[in-house]
Amino acid sequence: MSAPPALRSFHNIASKLDRHSPVVTLFSGGLDSAFLLLRLREMGFTDVHAVSVDVGEAETGDYKAQVAEALDAKLHVFDCRERFARDFVAPAISAQAVYLDLHPVSSSLSRPLIAQCAAEFAHSLGAQAVLHTANRSQNTLRRLNGALRSLGYAGLYGSPYDLDPVDRTEKQSELAAAGVDLLKDRSISGDSNLWCREFESGILDDPEDHRVPDELFRWSAVQEGVTPSAISVGIESGIPVSINGCRVPLVELISELNRHVGVYGIGRYSGLEHLDHGEKVLELREMPAAWILLRTYRHLEAACLDAELLREKQHLEQVWVREALEGRWFGDLRLCVQAFMDVCAGRTTGTVTWELRRGGADTRAIKASHPLYLRDRESWEKQSIEAESGALGSPSARA
Repeated sequence: MSAPPALRSFHNIASKLDRHSPVVTLFSGGLDSAFLLLRLREMGFTDVHAVSVDVGEAETGDYKAQVAEALDAKLHVFDCRERFARDFVAPAISAQAVYLDLHPVSSSLSRPLIAQCAAEFAHSLGAQAVLHTANRSQNTLRRLNGALRSLGYAGLYGSPYDLDPVDRTEKQSELAAAGVDLLKDRSISGDSNLWCREFESGILDDPEDHRVPDELFRWSAVQEGVTPSAISVGIESGIPVSINGCRVPLVELISELNRHVGVYGIGRYSGLEHLDHGEKVLELREMPAAWILLRTYRHLEAACLDAELLREKQHLEQVWVREALEGRWFGDLRLCVQAFMDVCAGRTTGTVTWELRRGGADTRAIKASHPLYLRDRESWEKQSIEAESGALGSPSARA
């Protein structure tokens, strides 16, 4: 079993790190990451680098520069949207990465990329540590730690909230006293990227009572007066490439589908996800593009791949999901399963046309480049019988 990370509390940070050597912190602009910057300043750290990895995040972007400056940290923003779409979202589409048939995975895709960017930047700085702010009720804890461990990051890493949780009210109060009250009205924890908007905790903590305020939904807010419309999504060798016949880069394609599909109220998910020791927490999310892309992909691979191959693929999909969920994105097992998915993806090309309506959608056309489906059953039956009869009438068959 791997050793736990060295930095699991504020005491660890104070006792193991040099106050004047560079420290990298993952910075979302939210309450937890802002409070960490405050604590580092109070401890006397003088060279703090707040790293924000842009994977299409839309929750706290306006606050980041202000918060980092107010807390004496140097902000570094890395635009990784294309890398995220190409190297993480596209593989998830081909693997049909849905957690236990409840919801498509999201932070399991962004966390390894964020960890990779932070480790690369820390190495370039000669930083002594990479800090993040996940706590024990967030699966992000094992995903970030697992990614940093798998990447062989040479410095110290971890989250002080692992062993030192701090009450939300206390964080807000201390930040306000320090002149940072930009996030005082937040009643939930949010996480977003170009693939997903997710919200949890706070007023959404209790699975037995979790009404979601309408204003939380942005991508899937129903547009009044919306009428049914058709949309075609094209895939080439497992990669989504077009909308209504027009080729679009993957980042823009996902963004456009979030808008186009979301106005019909499509793509909302809720589900319980397990923590390290088996306990479950509630997560809610909206993912209109994921909704239509995953279904489009499934229809096309059903048209292109043999049924036995698909059965084995569906088993391996959950192996892929498990490895990503448990923080083993860079592990050998996920990489091996990905190789299988890539072979299947290479045979998956075509277009699915949908009719969108409020609350749902129906297929209107499934067109594969090398299909296994029949378009005329009666003709096929006649041809099949004739072929069989011809074979039975041949000398070799009579013998």
